[in-house]
Amino acid sequence: MYFLAIIRLFHFKTKLNCFQFPILPRFLCNFAVKHRFVELSVKETSDGSITFFSERFGQTYHSIHGAKTESERVFIELGLDYAAQFSSDINILEVGFGTGLNALLTEKRAVELGVVVNYVGLEAYPLTEAQYLDLPEELQALHRLSWNKPKNVTPRFHLLKQESLLEDFCTDSSFQLIYFDAFSPEAQPELWSEDVFKKMYHLLEPKGVLTTYCSKSVVQRNLKSAGFFVEKHKGPPHKREVIRAIKHI
Repeated sequence: MYFLAIIRLFHFKTKLNCFQFPILPRFLCNFAVKHRFVELSVKETSDGSITFFSERFGQTYHSIHGAKTESERVFIELGLDYAAQFSSDINILEVGFGTGLNALLTEKRAVELGVVVNYVGLEAYPLTEAQYLDLPEELQALHRLSWNKPKNVTPRFHLLKQESLLEDFCTDSSFQLIYFDAFSPEAQPELWSEDVFKKMYHLLEPKGVLTTYCSKSVVQRNLKSAGFFVEKHKGPPHKREVIRAIKHI
């Protein structure tokens, strides 16, 4: 906390993870980057599930109108349930592992559907132990798993948590389903670009789908420009529409 109090006296360039002022000792800059001082506060959402508010990005990880409700609608109903119609062995990429909520819901739903899920959870800023201890035990269990090492959580749910920026992510795998759960275009505009969606398009198998909570016009345009067929669906509470984008070949 001593270092954090000093660091907050200076303007932080979030995108480059570096301070604007050269007068700040370099060791403090390196210390801050290494330990990722990201201030998070716990928020209980309308359906009783927990999320975090990030001061860095000025947003919550999930909807305050129901974190679990939002994830179930956007990623499970429109994503996993849809993909399970075509395959019993499903490769999923999540952009923004965050609290692990989407992964946990997927693990449970895989059993109900009778499918096997191979899940890659991509996260640039993993929660620290002090942060994830505020989450329910089921989510804590996922966070205690090692990063960058595959783990057979259950016979039907195989998880690889990968610590990486999206732009640095490389894989030889292809996916039937992408959960695109980054912070909003206002907070992270670089993650909602046409180039990023082209990368997502090429990672998907034919007839693969990408689901996301964000239905802004610029997002729809960039998805279409990347080659996706964009469907608009009814959203969770307080969200009029959400997106399912399909790779048609």
